[in-house]
Order: sequence, then C-alpha cells, then structure tokens
Amino acid sequence: MAKFRRSHGGEKRGSSTIGKTIMLVFIATALFYFIFNFISRNKFYKQEPKEDNFVYNIQISGIDYIEPNKRFFLPSSTTGQVVHHKYYSLSYNEKYEISEWVAYVLTKKSLRVPNVPRAKRFNPDLKVKNRSAIYYDYRGSGYSRGHLAPAADMAFSEEAMKESFFMSNMSPQKRAFNGGIWNELEQNVRNWAWKDNKLFVVTGPVIDGSIKRFIGKNEVGVPNKFYKVLLDIDDPERKAIGFVIPNERSERPLKDYAVSVDSIEKLTGIDFFKDLLTDSEEEKLESSFDIHKWKISNKLYKQRIEVWNKQ
Repeated sequence: MAKFRRSHGGEKRGSSTIGKTIMLVFIATALFYFIFNFISRNKFYKQEPKEDNFVYNIQISGIDYIEPNKRFFLPSSTTGQVVHHKYYSLSYNEKYEISEWVAYVLTKKSLRVPNVPRAKRFNPDLKVKNRSAIYYDYRGSGYSRGHLAPAADMAFSEEAMKESFFMSNMSPQKRAFNGGIWNELEQNVRNWAWKDNKLFVVTGPVIDGSIKRFIGKNEVGVPNKFYKVLLDIDDPERKAIGFVIPNERSERPLKDYAVSVDSIEKLTGIDFFKDLLTDSEEEKLESSFDIHKWKISNKLYKQRIEVWNKQ
C-alpha cells in the first residue's frame, strides 16, 4: 500500500483538490496491484518450469505445511517422544541423542521454489524433553553433522531451512558417506519427487545393539547404517522402496542397497505409514519393490565415483 506524507503546514488553498488527487492515485494504485497480482498468480501457477532453468519470480507461501494432527504419514514411535516442527516431524531417542526417524512430504511444488540461502548455524532442539545433542558434541569427533531431512529439501523457505538445522535432525555420519553415496541418494530422491509430484519420505539411523561408539559430552550414538523409506501413493502408479546403506564410503551402485519397506520395518521395529495405508495397501506396497520404477541417475553415480569419493 502506498504511503503518503502528511502536510504539516497551514496552507488551505487547493486542499480539496489535493485530497481528491491523492484519493484517485490511491485507487489507481490499488487497482493496478490487484490486476497485476491476479495475472501473475495465474501465469506462474500454470507454467511448467524449464528443466534447465529453475528461476522463478514468485514465492509460494505456506508451502507443504501440514498440521501435526493431519500428518497421517507418520511412522510409529518406539521411544514415545514425537516432536512436531512446522515442516517435518521426528521421533527422538534420548539414549543415543539422535532421532530414530524424521518424516515429511517432498513435493515438486516445493522444489520449484528458488532456494533460500543455506543456514549456517546448528541449534539445539528445545522441543526435545531432556534437550537434544548440541553442536559441540560433534566437534573434533571425525564425524559430520549429517542431516536426516536434507537442507536442500527444506530450501523453499527460510523457516524450513532453519528447522532443518536443529540438532535433532542431525546424526553422526562419516564424511565420505555423507558427501558420497548419501548425497547421491538425496539427489535422486529430489529427482523422483519432481517426476512423481509428491513423495512421503522417512529417514533415520538403524538404532540397534550394533551402536558401540559415542561422541561428545552428551554421548551421541554413532550408527553403523542409515535407511530411507519412500512412498508414492498417487495414481497412476503407486510404489514404495527402501534403502539401507552402511555409514562408510561406497563404490557400489545405489541399486545394490535397495530393499523392501517391510525389511526395514523388521530391522528397526518401526511401522511405517501405519495411519496412511490400509492393511491391503501396506501388504501390496511394502512387501516388495521394483527398482525399474525408480530411475537412478547414472550421472550422479559417476560423479560420486569420480569426484565425491576422492575428496
């Protein structure tokens, strides 16, 4: 809305004319803004993005926000401590000071929005009952603060990006893993979400008796493996797949780590999508997978082998 400077002088002549002029300018400005906003919204919401140019002139507000009581895609919690942030939820494990899962919806719509700058500060999660791990737990440990919900998946708004840097969203990862095959998987997931319009994503460490190493004052457990579960329930082709990958450098192709969702449920004791799917749908989608329905980028694999694994 245009702001006009008030006159503080005592001049009276022509004041009526000036008032009418200001009113006309105000009405014209408001009308122009309404017409321009209407045209812009219709133009950009209907326009498909060019594959080689993800540049947009608008921001979509409130994108991907789902109220916590309507997040029917959330897995079961073995810890009883589910924390809801605006753009994702998590189940926190106090014993190991890491989340057993982080769950959210990744959409083509959110990927179309220009990325906000990457956050620079890791913050403790104050919603965790007995406090989460902190930044300094990882310092000097040789492990990176590995995102479970990737920052790049949350780059559609500053608030979402900031949330992705809560320490409850971090887990100790070897640098060669975090910057290698894990990075490759995350980029493939964004490719799949772009193609399929929407994916339900659940990510976490495999928390079991194999965790023997701890870092930092808060004794953060170092997982030996990480998993990612993906579900596409939109027609015409419903499908699901999981990946379980050792926390280490890998030269093997990503497809070698693909598994059924059921197998990850047995490994973790977590019931994925328990309130989202019917029993028959669960049986059909979680018991098996078809790797050919998930096109894995050969370009990203070559980049991992030739560049990322050598850094």
